Parts: sequence; C-alpha cells; structure tokens
Amino acid sequence: MALTYTTWTGQLANLMAVDPTIASTNYDFQTFLPGCIDYAEQRMYRELDLLATRVTDTTAYTANTRNVALPTNNGTFLVIEEANSITPVNATTSSGTRVPMQMVSKSFIDTVYPSNYTGTGVPQYMTMLTNATLSVAPVPDQAYTVEFIGTIRPTPLSSNNTTTILTTLLPDAFMAASMVFASGYMRNFGSQGDDPQMAASWEGQYTKLITTANVEELRKKYQSQAWQSNIPTPIATPQRV
Repeated sequence: MALTYTTWTGQLANLMAVDPTIASTNYDFQTFLPGCIDYAEQRMYRELDLLATRVTDTTAYTANTRNVALPTNNGTFLVIEEANSITPVNATTSSGTRVPMQMVSKSFIDTVYPSNYTGTGVPQYMTMLTNATLSVAPVPDQAYTVEFIGTIRPTPLSSNNTTTILTTLLPDAFMAASMVFASGYMRNFGSQGDDPQMAASWEGQYTKLITTANVEELRKKYQSQAWQSNIPTPIATPQRV
C-alpha cells in the first residue's frame, strides 16, 4: 500500500516504539524525521536509476557564445543523458529537427575548436564545465533551442509534500531504508546497542527489496535480460536473444 507523510510517520513511530499519539509533538522524533527522509531518499535515488526522475527541459543558446547554462524549469539536472540542438532557429522541439550532440572531453573541444576558431554553426559536441554549465562546439551561429534530457532529484517528502514516487511506488523499500537510519537514532547501530542486530537486519531487508526493485526498473527501460522487458529467468535455455 502506498504511503503518505502521515502514514509513513505513523508506521515509523510504531516500529521505533514511539507512541504514535504523541509522535507529532515529540521534539526528538520530529527533529529526527528530516534526516531520516534525506538518508532514505538520497540512498534510493542513487541506487535506482528511476524513470520517474527523468525530465526534459529546454533553453536557448546565445549566438557566438559556446557556454550554456542548464535550464532549471523542471528541476536541477544531476545527470545529462541526452542533448539535442533544434533546427532551424526559432523552431520548437515539436516542429524542428533534432541534431543530437555527442559528449566529448573539454580537451577535444579546446583542441578542435580553440578560442581563436572563427567557424560557427549548429552545435554537435558538448562537455560539462560545472554541474550546471556546458561548453558546446561549434560555437552556435544563432540562438537555437537546445533540449536536455536527464535526471533530477524530486521534491523531498514532507508535511507539505505528502507523497513522492518512493512512497507511492516503493513504500516497502522506503520504510526499510528509513529503519536503517532509525537504528542509529535508537543507538542500535553497533555491538553496544540494546539490539545490535537491528541495523543489520533492516539493512539485509532493504538490500533484498532494492535488488528486486532494480530488476523491475531495468525491465521498464528494456534493459533486462537480452535487452528486453522480460523478467530474468535462470532456467531459460538458450537465453533470450
């Protein structure tokens, strides 16, 4: 069953032996919650390449300038998976022609298209300068639209953002990851804890859940066995092709 912020905090309080009736006013518990959310979300987003975190956003080049800032209309990009220059100038992504850009090293652009290079055109190469800025080549001769496709971090779970893709699609794994962090809060993270096996038990449960979740995510992207959407099977002979 999908979780909400309220049901998640209620279940978490129950598993941590915190009285659910006073959890909302328990200062220590409320102070603990943001760190728990951050741990569980960041860990799961890094370990799972979720389709639900992928967005498309656009901006425009500045003519005769090779650097371009990543757009942030749909969130802050973490990983750029694909970028396309859209031609002709002033065309939209639905009406124009995509010119896919190839990711190269900065040294490639500096060598093949040095600062004194006078040629301009439709950018076909790109390199990351910072986490928010790219350099493209050749230098754009016009303010073409550029389309970026990649992953972002969704808005965290909170009392104001009551559901996320993790609480909706992977509530069991999210709860297990939360309890790994909670074990430290409860001082059960080592041999001197009241229950020294608590953290290890929840870590083992989380590992099992995240492994099956990853298989499902790979199936969604047709990256499962033999690059198909089928669930992997150890008894299929020969393997699917």
